[in-house]
Amino acid sequence: MKNKYYQLLMAGSLLFGGSLYAQEKPGKFIDRDNMNLSVKAGDDFVEYSNGPWVRRNPIPAKETRWGAFNQLRDFNINAIKTILDETKGTKAPAGSPERRVADFYAAAMDSLAIEKLGYTPIQADLQHIAGLQFKSQIVTEIARLRSSGIASPLFGFYIGQDRKNVEKMVPQLGQGGTSLPDRDYYLKNDARSLKIQEAFKKYVATLFTLTGTPEAQAKANAETVFQLEKKLAEAQMARVEMRDPYKTYNKFAFAEFNQKTPAFNWALTFQDFGTTAPDSILVGAPKFFEAANKMLIETPVETWKTYLAWNVLRSSAGYLSSPFVKASFAYSQVLSGQKVQAPRWQRMSSMTDGTLGELLGQLYVAKYFKPEAKARMVELVANLRKAFAVRINKLDWMSAETKEKALAKLNAFTPKIGYPDKWKNYDGLEISATEYYGNIRRAGAWGFQENLAQLGKPVDRSKWGMTPPTVNAYYSPVMNEIVFPAGILQFPFFAADADDAINYGGIGAVIGHEMSHGFDDSGSQYDKDGTLRNWWTKDDLAKFKARTELLGKQFDAYTVQDTIHVNGKLTMGENIGDLGGLNMAYEAFKMTKQGKSSKKIDGFTPDQRFFLAWAQVWRGSSLPETEAQQVLTDPHSPGQYRTIGAPVNMDAWYKAFDVKPGDKLYKKPEDRIKIW
Repeated sequence: MKNKYYQLLMAGSLLFGGSLYAQEKPGKFIDRDNMNLSVKAGDDFVEYSNGPWVRRNPIPAKETRWGAFNQLRDFNINAIKTILDETKGTKAPAGSPERRVADFYAAAMDSLAIEKLGYTPIQADLQHIAGLQFKSQIVTEIARLRSSGIASPLFGFYIGQDRKNVEKMVPQLGQGGTSLPDRDYYLKNDARSLKIQEAFKKYVATLFTLTGTPEAQAKANAETVFQLEKKLAEAQMARVEMRDPYKTYNKFAFAEFNQKTPAFNWALTFQDFGTTAPDSILVGAPKFFEAANKMLIETPVETWKTYLAWNVLRSSAGYLSSPFVKASFAYSQVLSGQKVQAPRWQRMSSMTDGTLGELLGQLYVAKYFKPEAKARMVELVANLRKAFAVRINKLDWMSAETKEKALAKLNAFTPKIGYPDKWKNYDGLEISATEYYGNIRRAGAWGFQENLAQLGKPVDRSKWGMTPPTVNAYYSPVMNEIVFPAGILQFPFFAADADDAINYGGIGAVIGHEMSHGFDDSGSQYDKDGTLRNWWTKDDLAKFKARTELLGKQFDAYTVQDTIHVNGKLTMGENIGDLGGLNMAYEAFKMTKQGKSSKKIDGFTPDQRFFLAWAQVWRGSSLPETEAQQVLTDPHSPGQYRTIGAPVNMDAWYKAFDVKPGDKLYKKPEDRIKIW
């Protein structure tokens, strides 16, 4: 539930996701040993800035990629483990954050108890599905699985802000029902897609076999699941199309939508959810629901039973005994190329953060986040906002009328830094020290009901979409807010004792990136109140789109593994975020004392240090399988292209590194893309 709700909330995020130092760093913050000074920055800025570092830091076997983000995340998960280890044997009272976190982690780490249970935690659910006889029961079971925290078959559902009436919380339906990472995996027949399809079928069959299904029947079940999900994939909108907030905004009177898709029996479904039918409903992909409605009518009950059993299996496998966990990892290896599974403590620490993030977060910020870090961030956000306003006023392609509205939106941004002002207390969620699967299931049911309870209530603007230890940041268009969890406020993004070039090239560009999401190809369609409403003149909008198209073509030309191209349309929002963010961070940096000077530190000018700080944030490498999947499914460009994508459009980068015609990355001044 949480993930589905925040798909809208976090339309723009930085990633793919005492202030301690996450890794050993030299006092100078830019280490020449990490650089290859024998190549020209203008020929290969990635190699120049980070080549030796990448070669000295191969991807660990338990990871699918490795870079600055991963190092910081690795540091944070170890910090979380330290906190969780300290809670062992706690005398904290029942109901306290310490006790609830300790109990959850204890149950998650009790592998002996989990092994003994095998698949018995889901046995009753599988038996219940096996006993279904009528199609009407299929829809009822879909609702039960969702509201019970077991699985989310067929479609997405959450209560969220109405994009055209942002003070109102309304039910929202989205396409879903598939297991593979993207619809194209079902529809393509290239070698890689076929390999993944076969691995998926093997995975489905294995999980059925582990519950006692004969092998032949398990294989037949796998084919049944794949074919049903392929039909759902054929009905889904593509990722690029779904980036258009107007295409996914389809408001129906409840009775009208029920008439279009009667097999879902929405009135009964909402009753099964635990609430009454609303007056209206927002639907992301109406054609998907019409196709799914037809499938509900035409597809045999036995096929749906197999599909629902599969949903229980795949949603639960990671929380069951080791044969299920190993089967899940074997399948994920084909997708990602990961060599070995992360150790159990790491997976369970992440699970604790993902399930009880604001209980664990209270312990995390008390130990690892100092007030002075927050104060410095408040200052940086204010400086970036000032710099963005300066840049908007100087735009030569935008009219005064649109500038006025852009500035109003910028001034309306709400920043959230570090951690929530009001902590979620998870009232009513029972946490046991002995029932791992039970805790997961109860947390899922609790999260569903917590979200459902927002229906008809005032919008809660205190909510966060990320936990405090998260190494990431996000922008919410409907909230018009920029959010920076405590986890990212560490080196190489931020360090209290670093010179301004480092902090502005690091966390400053992150702040600017999130601000720019309010003005990217999607976020720019929301006004200062977070309402999906046009505030552009026709001429200005045409000029903006022309510039974004040029940026799309730049990224379309980038390739990974020789032949796979980056998708400039899919990554458009993040690329605009990088270009705008780095430009405004540079503008803000030039307002500082260091930014106005030319004094070198360790042989580098202030401007060089600024761009090198940016580059070291994006240093790293990915496994080939992970990279291929990223290009298809991730709205973020690969790190090597984020390193160069924005700088090659900035005159300051050319001047800083003396980049000239003939250098491989050189772009003529008139070809450099300027948006924000």
